[in-house]
Parts: sequence; C-alpha cells; structure tokens
Amino acid sequence: MTTASHKTSPRIPPALGLAVGVTAASTASTFIRLAQGSMTSLAVAAWRLTIATLILAPFALATQSAKGRDAEWRTLTRREWGLIAASGLLLAVHFYTWITSLALTSVAASVVLVATAPLFVGVISHFFLKERISRRMVIGMAVALAGSLIIGLADAGEGTHQLAGDLLALLGALAVAGYMLIGRQSRARLSLLGYVFPVYGTAALALMGAALFSDVALTGYPTQVWLWLALVAVFPQIVGHSSLNWALGHVSATFVALAVLAEPIGSTLLAWIILKEPPTFTTLIGGLLILIGIAAASAKPTQTRTQL
Repeated sequence: MTTASHKTSPRIPPALGLAVGVTAASTASTFIRLAQGSMTSLAVAAWRLTIATLILAPFALATQSAKGRDAEWRTLTRREWGLIAASGLLLAVHFYTWITSLALTSVAASVVLVATAPLFVGVISHFFLKERISRRMVIGMAVALAGSLIIGLADAGEGTHQLAGDLLALLGALAVAGYMLIGRQSRARLSLLGYVFPVYGTAALALMGAALFSDVALTGYPTQVWLWLALVAVFPQIVGHSSLNWALGHVSATFVALAVLAEPIGSTLLAWIILKEPPTFTTLIGGLLILIGIAAASAKPTQTRTQL
C-alpha cells in the first residue's frame, strides 16, 4: 500500500471518498430500524448479507474466472479456507447481535458501543498475538470503558431490555474484532473481492440457516420492507465499506480509522431526524468518552519514522 501508484493523486479527493463511506455506513441503523417494524432482527441480518452477496457475486466470480489457473481461490489451503469460514461466522454473529441490539436499546447507545471494536482488537492482539499494548491504548481503553459504564448504568435504570441491548452491542463489537483480526491475515494475500465475497457468503448462509432452523419468516413482507433491506445491503454494506477500503489506498489507515469515528455521530443524527429518537444526555456524555477513548487508542505515536 506504499507503492507509488497508491500515492498518485486520485480523480476523486480522498476526503470526499471518506465522506461518502462514512455517510453511507451511518445509514445502516436507521434502515435496519425501519425494516424491524415488519420483520425479526435475524431476518434483517440474513437478508442484509444475502442481498450484498448476490450483488457482489457476478463481479467476484468474473474476476476469479478471468484469472484462470491463477485464480486466488485455487491457491488457498484448507487452513486458509477455514480462516475465511471462521471470519464469515464471526461476521454473522456481529450482525445478528448488533442488529438485535438496535431493537432493544437506542440507536445512539448501540452504535457507539459497537464502535468499541478497535479496543477489543487491541486486547485480543495483546493476549493472543503477543502484540504489546501501548500506554496510549491503555488510557484510551480506560476512557472508553468509562463511557460504556455511563451508558450501561443509565440504561439499567430504564429496564432489562435496554441493558441487554447495550450488552449485545458490545458482543457485536467483540465478534467484529475477531473478524478484523482474521481479515488482517487473510487479506495479506487476497484481493478485496476475493476475500469479501466468500466471507459475506459464509455469513449469509449461516444467518439464513439459523433463520430457517428458528422458523423465522423470510418472505411475505411488504414492498417497502424489501426497499429498506436493499438499501441496507447497497449503501452501508457495499458503498460504505468499499469507499472506506478505497480511501485506504490514498490516505493513512490512522486517518481512515479516525474518520470512521464520525459514523456513530451520523447514525445518531439520522435517528434523531428520521426516527424521532433524540439521544439522552447520558448517552451523549458516554458516547463522547467512548469516541475520545477510541481516537486516543487509535492514534499513532508522533515519532513514527515512515509515513504510510
């Protein structure tokens, strides 16, 4: 990612690409909430991944077919396919727990709590991958934890459902942290489409299977609900993630990570405008602490020798 081709001036300003990505990702919680009025959280999660997989299928399959014997998927070992399957299952857990949390707690609380995923990545990397945690990350984690406790304690007084929603959002953050860590290893030798398509497909199959096993209705919804599902798959899943990954080729990963912190803000504003759900004072304070903590933990030391 440090080659000269990546550093040439793109036709689209990276800041604009980031703005598009963050804005698209911010729409997810609102579209999901609108769909949840007519279907279960498991059905929403299953269809989100299934529609996204179907949209990506022709592009991913055509790319692999064009490479012939040099196709990436042909060269993968059984262990690497296992990692892809594990990544897909973790992504399925992430979407199910986070989308369920949106039905139980406020959009603001859910999106800021699930945004703690980078902190879980740091903890897992420290204890299982033997990567040292810096003092900056420890301070950031402490600040974010304080914010999470403020939100959790306030929601505990609102009833067990809201607190359960908060805990599910944190579980969703933990699951996506595992997904990120596996992706970091698998993406080292796979293209974006070569990795994302089988992962999304695995997650879609797992969620569809869970829905069928649980006897959850997957059809028979009003036309408007299918519109919300399509928008969830297209904007946050494909446009949002693709724009952010594109931006990584032109600006530093740290800059992208910090830009993504605007997503909970956008989600909260959209929920306020469209769903008429203003954030509470405690959620604003707790969310602000969480975002500050993540920003502090994600920031790289100033003495870095090389520029990404």
